[in-house]
Amino acid sequence: MRQGWKMALSGGLRCCRRVLSWMPVLVIVLVVLWSYYAYVFELCLVTVLSPAEKALPTVISGLHRRATIEHFSEDGVNLTNLFLRVLIKVVYLILYHAIFVFFAWTYWKSIFTLPQQPNQKFHLSYMDKERYENEERPEVQKQMLVDMAKKLPVYTRTGSGAVRFCDRCHLIKPDRCHHCSVCAMCVLKMDHHCPWVNNCIGFSNYKFFLQFLAYSVLYCLYIATTVFSYFIKYWRGELPSVRSKFHVLFLLFVACMFFVSLVILFGYHCWLVSRNKTTLEAFCTPVFISGPEKNGFNLGFMKNIQQVFGDNKKFWLIPIGSSPGDGHSFPMRCMNESQNPLLANEEPWEDNEEDSRDYPEYSSSLAMETET
Repeated sequence: MRQGWKMALSGGLRCCRRVLSWMPVLVIVLVVLWSYYAYVFELCLVTVLSPAEKALPTVISGLHRRATIEHFSEDGVNLTNLFLRVLIKVVYLILYHAIFVFFAWTYWKSIFTLPQQPNQKFHLSYMDKERYENEERPEVQKQMLVDMAKKLPVYTRTGSGAVRFCDRCHLIKPDRCHHCSVCAMCVLKMDHHCPWVNNCIGFSNYKFFLQFLAYSVLYCLYIATTVFSYFIKYWRGELPSVRSKFHVLFLLFVACMFFVSLVILFGYHCWLVSRNKTTLEAFCTPVFISGPEKNGFNLGFMKNIQQVFGDNKKFWLIPIGSSPGDGHSFPMRCMNESQNPLLANEEPWEDNEEDSRDYPEYSSSLAMETET
């Protein structure tokens, strides 16, 4: 009976956790929807046109009432001002919606692109799993993992030089793969778990996340620059104090606040991309067979960018998957072509005997450590 209650309570807590995990996303969506309403309706359709709309009846009545050339000249100026205001509104709306579409598109892709997990090749087979769990001698377990890792393109190790093994997913972790405790799975090239998209950022969606940050910065910057002049007019009392005043003033404040925080985050990830690092690798130096190497994946500025966005530059600004490789192995500058599966045409997965000869002190001292 108690066990049933515990299972029910555990299920209820998991359900509440799933619901609460969507709260940051809901907050962002509500803020974006409000910003859309405030910019399109309160700014472009009300504030930008309000002085001209008030002048329009005067212009029309003046055309019927005045017949002199001077009067028509004045009315022509008013019509010109009205045309300019309408043109400004149209330009504002076109540019705003162009940025908004890419902003929303990249945010959607960041949220709903599922993290990619290691393929079946890295999982322990049923027999290997049974042998591993039933084996009580640690040294035998170590050797089992070493033997299995020889058949895989795995070149990174734990801090003590052990084969990176996940005891939750029962797999040997590919290079740059980590276990996400929130998603409860191993994620290829994991960068971090982002609560604002309620998703784990990794190999499958890191490009979309970077694009989302870039378009978010552009979105906030565009709103702030176009709203600023009307903010000054409201501040000086040049525009009537109506409902739109609150939306325009608050819109500028929110845009500036988000711009500052986003530009810092975007700048940090640009630095990571230029060094071909993930957030986890920036805080914890990756360890290779030859030892720790903080720039082990650094291939040079342009090649580092291509590792995220791909070789075809026409896809760099579009949220379409173009990252090279399959997320299981990556080029490393510290390894030659015969050791690196992405730089050689020959089959390199069985070349670990050569690795052992090159680095005997590490291959002989491998220790099994579980990493979560």
